[in-house]
Amino acid sequence: MNDKMPMTVHGKNMLDQELKRLTFEERPRIIKAIEEARAHGDISENAEYDAAKERQSLIEGRIGDIQSKLATAEVVDPKTIKSEKIVFGATVELVDIETDEKVNYQIVGIDESDVKLGKVSILSPIARALIGKTKGDAIVVQSPKGDKEFEVLDFKFI
Repeated sequence: MNDKMPMTVHGKNMLDQELKRLTFEERPRIIKAIEEARAHGDISENAEYDAAKERQSLIEGRIGDIQSKLATAEVVDPKTIKSEKIVFGATVELVDIETDEKVNYQIVGIDESDVKLGKVSILSPIARALIGKTKGDAIVVQSPKGDKEFEVLDFKFI
């Protein structure tokens, strides 16, 4: 079984930047805050100390999460993909069969998805419906508002 999770080059860069910020800015800042809170005396009833320790726990958890994701990432540059079918990294132009509204989505990794920017996670219902399809194919996507039917107008790797 392949444990690798796909991620675009852009997604990897975003995680790298966040990891760097957490490691070299947030971590030292929270260590200093804990030291300052300790200096105020009794830490058993020190709200500043408790808040700083909780923040430290969140930062360390996120650092571990990012390191794990980067370790299991399969970084893909969509520009290098040559495929006759829709695969991870594709930017797909669709038309809603019912409303004739056109939409564009790029299939990206979990951490880089942002529907407002037209980036959908590889695990999203629409991405799963698109994988393996080609130009002219129809797909049905289950949504909270009911099933929506789309036609694939085109797709490219950019």
